[in-house]
Amino acid sequence: MKWPFDIDIVMGRVHEAVRPFPKAALFELADEGHRTPFEQLVACIISIRTLDEVTLPTARRFFARARTPHGVSRIPAEEIAALIRPSTFYETKARQIREIAHRSVADYDGIVPCIDNVLRSFPGIGPKCANLVLAIACDQP
Repeated sequence: MKWPFDIDIVMGRVHEAVRPFPKAALFELADEGHRTPFEQLVACIISIRTLDEVTLPTARRFFARARTPHGVSRIPAEEIAALIRPSTFYETKARQIREIAHRSVADYDGIVPCIDNVLRSFPGIGPKCANLVLAIACDQP
């Protein structure tokens, strides 16, 4: 399709306009080294209906405790809930995070696959989180 304008110029203006604003939480966490599909899934669950200002410190606190499916699967749901308590619906999210960790260990040897329908089969993961994980952690468009 031929655009009636120069897309590179428009995108340059967009990038310049958003430069003063902080990155979205999942991108910020990825820049800090939390780039695995599992970490991005957990961060995305924490972020659902939660402000980035809450998501970032909450995810950092959680990842200071455990960053892998094996590590998270050993944490009781109550402790996960306490770690992510500042986020909305933290009790439900804690159960979802623990279930994702258990399934990742049992079904995928602790490695969350970069496959859309697998990601979306995890509890609490819809198209938004699946696509963010695929883009950020899996380098897929």
